[in-house]
Amino acid sequence: MICALLAIPSNSFAGDKVDFTGEWVLNESKSDLGEGRAFAAFKIAVKQEGNTITIERTRTGRDGEERTNSETLTLDGKENINEGERGSSTSVLTWSEDGNSLTIKSKREFNRQGETFEMNSTQVWTLAEDGKVLKIQSDISSSRGERSASLVYDKK
Repeated sequence: MICALLAIPSNSFAGDKVDFTGEWVLNESKSDLGEGRAFAAFKIAVKQEGNTITIERTRTGRDGEERTNSETLTLDGKENINEGERGSSTSVLTWSEDGNSLTIKSKREFNRQGETFEMNSTQVWTLAEDGKVLKIQSDISSSRGERSASLVYDKK
């Protein structure tokens, strides 16, 4: 009986959740970017403390310049509102029952040339290979259609 309990991973007990903290670099060869290359950050920095997670994403803009955006969100299932340079986003984060994956559902409104656009996204984050790999399944829908990507990031 004791041996069986010791064989259960520690994050199986209530309250324990995986920690995504770290610097992550996109592994394009292991990722399926679909048609959404512009949406995939090539670098993600994550700091997870207590009930909050700060995610800093760095992408290459259409002009070839690096663009970094940062958001701090709560991990308690409540709405988080973040204002950006082109609009706002509302996100809700929920843990899987076993604490091994985190789902981020977001609704973003963008203002471009006097028009407002809406984009809905769902990202499911999981860790693999003893925490050395971050996998993000990303599904996006907007007036331009739907896109999916399976992103793989290596820990720096």
